[in-house]
Amino acid sequence: HDVFFDTLRVDLQDTTQDQVRERARAHELNLRYYDDGSVGVALDQTTSAEDLDALFTVFGATNGQRRYAEDIAADLESGYDGPVPRRTSYLDHPVFNSYHSEEEITRYMHSLADKDLSLVHSMIPLGSCTMKLNPTAALEPISNPQFANLHPFAPKEQAEGYHQVIEELSDQLTEITGFDDVSLQPNSGASGEYTGLLIIQAYHEARGEEQRDVCLVPESAHGTNPASANMAGMDVITIDCDDNGDVDLDDLREQAEANSDRLAAAMITYPSTHGVFEEHVEDICDVVHEHGGQVYLDGANVNAQIGLCRPREYGVDVCHLNLHKTFSIPHGGGGPGVGPVCTAEHLTPFLPGHPVVKTGGDKSIPAIAAAPYGSALILLISWAYIKLLGPDGLTKASKTALLNANYVADQLSDHYDIVFRGPNDRVAHEFILDLRPFRKELDINEQDVAKRLMDYGFHAPTMSWPVVGTLMVEPTESESKAELDRLCAAFKSIRSEIEAVENGTFDVEESTLKQAPHTAELVAADEWDQAYSRETAAYPTEWVRENKFWPSVRRVNDAYGDRNLFCSCPPSDAYEAEEEEELEAALQA
Repeated sequence: HDVFFDTLRVDLQDTTQDQVRERARAHELNLRYYDDGSVGVALDQTTSAEDLDALFTVFGATNGQRRYAEDIAADLESGYDGPVPRRTSYLDHPVFNSYHSEEEITRYMHSLADKDLSLVHSMIPLGSCTMKLNPTAALEPISNPQFANLHPFAPKEQAEGYHQVIEELSDQLTEITGFDDVSLQPNSGASGEYTGLLIIQAYHEARGEEQRDVCLVPESAHGTNPASANMAGMDVITIDCDDNGDVDLDDLREQAEANSDRLAAAMITYPSTHGVFEEHVEDICDVVHEHGGQVYLDGANVNAQIGLCRPREYGVDVCHLNLHKTFSIPHGGGGPGVGPVCTAEHLTPFLPGHPVVKTGGDKSIPAIAAAPYGSALILLISWAYIKLLGPDGLTKASKTALLNANYVADQLSDHYDIVFRGPNDRVAHEFILDLRPFRKELDINEQDVAKRLMDYGFHAPTMSWPVVGTLMVEPTESESKAELDRLCAAFKSIRSEIEAVENGTFDVEESTLKQAPHTAELVAADEWDQAYSRETAAYPTEWVRENKFWPSVRRVNDAYGDRNLFCSCPPSDAYEAEEEEELEAALQA
């Protein structure tokens, strides 16, 4: 064909692949060498005329044969005249045509950032999300071009430092978890789950037990657990939880016995997503193993156990970790993340391989990411984080996470019910506040409390998961006692606002909770028709005055928005009218 984009595959005629390889190395160019003797070349907007001239030399062009890139460019027609021309307009959104200097675009981008409450403003107590500090010292290396600009398939001798980081991080993670080996390939926690289940499947198949296709998942599990099992082709059976939030051992035994010949795996989380350490986690693993299954640990809550216990030692066969949670890579906003999979010795041969770079075991499953080491650049963050803290620091971080959660739970226990508690009346690194009584008695729900927290300058905890009508709070080890006290003060103040509805001071629909959040535009308006003062709306506590974060919009109908998705682009009449035939051609294309 004669239609090319940015990649060429060249069949050599007057030279050999070895000769091209030698000349390319001399010119410090990396090319792709196929088994059939051809050579692959990829170009982009950073490729210079000098690069192209070097390529001509690499492919054996002599002075008598060659032409220079600038001469070739002079003979080319500008624009594209191939068989698939673009028929639609592009960059029509006003944002692409409104800011014409670095200063303007920087201010615009900053104005967008100002609308988002982030960790630079206050703590984000999202349960099961571990929104901890991302230390600057750990983030700094990723801006180094020697790391940032390296191709995933660069020859190993050109990436010795990278491979040292990868090997050291792998050793660190296996030591922390007690497992035999690890793959850094998965690009997210959910991808890690999927990978772990594929490894379990491959293990059963290698043993001649292809019929094992049942996965037991507790009802308290993350939603990704049953989804991953389903994607892996397994039949999901839900296991009940008891009144304490623990896995119901009797139901587990019953389901494991009933599906003994088909049992492939059970997926657990420790501490559980109910925010408690299950005392019988070893018994859970034993039951699964008795019936031939493998135990998969969702690593979402590993931040509560680093340095305190190791998953392999209490019976887990494979787990994923969220480096973008537990090990301080920033997360949110679409990624990227890292969800490494750690395996016991008997599962290590099945770690994912890669078609270009040798990874995985001798019975590896196919690659589950395009790059052999996944999002390799941000591995530097977790590597540095672990190096900076060391074993004692990592252990202290987990202990502090547990301490902070129990401190906040204790401070709020006189004002709200804590849904689940473990031994000694303690919680793990997170806990669940019960708001269901307020919904039943006053029609005040978890969304009302979450919206009102915005006026106090806090991001909402996790809403209605894993229990509907609740808030799950995870303060992490990064927050100071002063910040924890501010969060507690906000919740206590909101509880007093609920009491004002209980005692009839305010009608529920006229209360601060139902009217929250309060924007600057609303508070500064000439007319004020609320039943409470502007000060109560905007500055419910004294410390809010010191660092007020103004919500950008008032309350929206969340349920309606979730069920009715619309494009947020400008309306169609904001664009220049297209010719009818061009629209038709675009639709057909």
